[in-house]
Amino acid sequence: MAGLYIHVPFCIKRCLYCDFFSNTDMQVKEPYISALIKEMELRKEYIGEDPIETVYFGGGTPSQLSPEDFGQIFEAIRTHFTIADQAEITLEANPDDIRPEYLEKLRELPFNRISMGIQSFNDNDLNFLNRRHQAAQAIQAVAWCKEYGYNNLSIDLIYGLPGQTLREWEHNIHEAIRLDIPHISAYHLTYEEDTQLYKLKDQGKIVPVEEEVSLEFFSLLIDQLTKAGFHHYEISNFAKPGYISRHNSSYWTGEKYIGLGPSAHSYNQENRCWNVSSLPAYIQGVNRGTPEIEYEILDPYTRYNDYIITGLRTYSGIQTEKLETLFGKQLKEYCMQQAIPYINRKLLLHENQMLRLSREGIFISDAIMSDLLWV
Repeated sequence: MAGLYIHVPFCIKRCLYCDFFSNTDMQVKEPYISALIKEMELRKEYIGEDPIETVYFGGGTPSQLSPEDFGQIFEAIRTHFTIADQAEITLEANPDDIRPEYLEKLRELPFNRISMGIQSFNDNDLNFLNRRHQAAQAIQAVAWCKEYGYNNLSIDLIYGLPGQTLREWEHNIHEAIRLDIPHISAYHLTYEEDTQLYKLKDQGKIVPVEEEVSLEFFSLLIDQLTKAGFHHYEISNFAKPGYISRHNSSYWTGEKYIGLGPSAHSYNQENRCWNVSSLPAYIQGVNRGTPEIEYEILDPYTRYNDYIITGLRTYSGIQTEKLETLFGKQLKEYCMQQAIPYINRKLLLHENQMLRLSREGIFISDAIMSDLLWV
């Protein structure tokens, strides 16, 4: 099993909080697509002969590409990779790009899942975040997706905005439930360096919410969505039965994946690598046949740390017996020794040879993971 991630770096404008690589110059769209197709030919051996089980177009704003653009890309994917039957194929989209005429043409393509960056159903929040859609557009986009047969829908929500109240956050949760969206990813607002949001905080123009309030937001999220029938299968992800994201889950379970496009990351269980975060440098490197890529060879200790960080994010947790098989007796014993204080405090649960976060442990997951890592 393997995954394919394609980074589409185009946005009309940058959101206040975003630190993902993106570009607002659509004039380089055609050179980008040509380079993307050539990169497939140059790097297709990275994941060996494994069939592609999931394809994910992320960004940026992939819905800035036309259906005709996607047609070119899918033709190249079919040429250079083997796509498994029943593969999950996801398009990230901005709500105001979702129009009936756009969806009509998308139906001719292999997409079977749409993930929308709604972020909030509150117009004040959307304006603050510098999003380019309004709440009404998001609601309409959901309805249009369902009308055109895209029932496998996911949305992103953000909480913990400066000044946001618990009631406002509850409204966002209830709106997502009311719209019968089967998959929800919810993230706390983070202040990444080199973003406009970080600069505003640094200048004292906005104040982050207090940690206690953040925990209330997160607790409300868990309570409301689990009550509504969602499975909390990863720290930030909730799904109705049958709608867990197969692509994202493959990251957490250590499956191979290849990332194409500027800044995209790849992993083949032996090394991980990432493309240059520059559209001109990416295009030039691919066109001369030597893509600009940095590599990290994974030793057993790095792979162990990866396993802890990704595995403990999930509801299932990590298999303790697998620790010894994958990393040896020393690292298994180290992990269990480090886990004992958290098991005693019922922040970690050790059952049926599985180690996972308890409900209370989720709230301090970063600290727990940090203590289990090999340093």
